[in-house]
Amino acid sequence: MSAPHTDPAPQGADAPPVPAAPHPPLLELRDLRRSVRLPDGEDLHILRGVDLTVHRGENVAIVGRSGSGKTTLLNLLGLIDRQTGGELLFDGMDVSRLPERRRARLRGASIGFVFQQFNLLDGRTALENVMMPLMYASAGKFWRRERLAMEMLERVGLAGRAQQMPAKLSGGEQQRVAVARALVRSPRLILADEPTGALDVTTGEAVMGLLDEIARDCDAALVTITHDLQVAAMSQRSFLLDEGTLHDVASADARDALAGTVGIRAGREAVA
Repeated sequence: MSAPHTDPAPQGADAPPVPAAPHPPLLELRDLRRSVRLPDGEDLHILRGVDLTVHRGENVAIVGRSGSGKTTLLNLLGLIDRQTGGELLFDGMDVSRLPERRRARLRGASIGFVFQQFNLLDGRTALENVMMPLMYASAGKFWRRERLAMEMLERVGLAGRAQQMPAKLSGGEQQRVAVARALVRSPRLILADEPTGALDVTTGEAVMGLLDEIARDCDAALVTITHDLQVAAMSQRSFLLDEGTLHDVASADARDALAGTVGIRAGREAVA
């Protein structure tokens, strides 16, 4: 008896498209812990087990009072420091296993930092400040550094101030230069550390709106570390860092903790 006839699998143009494999999360923290040894021999547990997943294009805020471990967490996310337990994955890769030189290259190429105090070089123009990260970029970006920096200054609305020294710029303008500098290498992750702390409310909202807009356009993840619920309310997801652990602000327990947290400017309704 002859075998039953079966149609051949579709080939070429008639074949159904193969779905693209989903991207892994850009950041994945699994039971991340950080402790330091005190002079008396005791261990101070700063982060006690942080779990967090952040995808490309997401805008995430982490809120906490002073001393809650926000800076420690930022240093871990920025590959400046190493955890003492748990896992930190960047684009699916366990970066805790990388040697320091590779971590530094990954940090320079893929992570942009925006700080509260701007950290601009006083003796350099706005354009020169934005060009600085490109001094260590690939040859293509290095030779195009002035044009790339000017394009980024145009993006933040400061093309006409490119030749000004930081002392001649307002606080909001200085922060926009800092944003341009952080983004000129097209990082995949933007870490903003209290980026509105030195600005008035209106200017701070404008800077956060600009950061969010550019991050979405570049499909980069934006993680903002802040003590201000008004800033956190502008993000897609907000978390409370409290006693070394991270809590989704959507939960009632986290909002109750926020309501009693010293140093947070707005009320719990700001993120409800």
